[in-house]
Amino acid sequence: MDNIQISKMTILDLESISNTLLSDFDDFWTISIFKSELQNPNSKYLVAKLNNQIVGFGGIWKSPDDIHITNIVVNKNFRRQNIGTIILSHLINLSKKENITSITLEVSSTNIPAQKLYEKLGFKKVGLRKKYYNNTNDAIIMTMEVSNEKK
Repeated sequence: MDNIQISKMTILDLESISNTLLSDFDDFWTISIFKSELQNPNSKYLVAKLNNQIVGFGGIWKSPDDIHITNIVVNKNFRRQNIGTIILSHLINLSKKENITSITLEVSSTNIPAQKLYEKLGFKKVGLRKKYYNNTNDAIIMTMEVSNEKK
């Protein structure tokens, strides 16, 4: 989708994503958590907009040598249109500008489309967290190695 605009998430965006959080994502990520995240200097969040409507978002946490992708969410009505790929690509590019060695994430063992997306962009499965999601679904840990040179 060429008409997707990616921008930094702001406090004003939180009202727009509140319904998506409730309907399209797990119960951990709340508006109050996002408010805290937007004030955290080690966190960065992006929104994907189509015709000025937020259709997806994603974020990262930075530690000294690693970036952790915290979430990528696409509104259910806009899935399978490469919006997740666009968000993930922007998060990877944002991450590569930092002096890091790897990017990691967790994905539900039942979320096959997300696993395929991550693999397509260079992530490899490196571990498993048993019953990570709501004490039921396992999380697959995936990592992408990053060149040490700052870009």
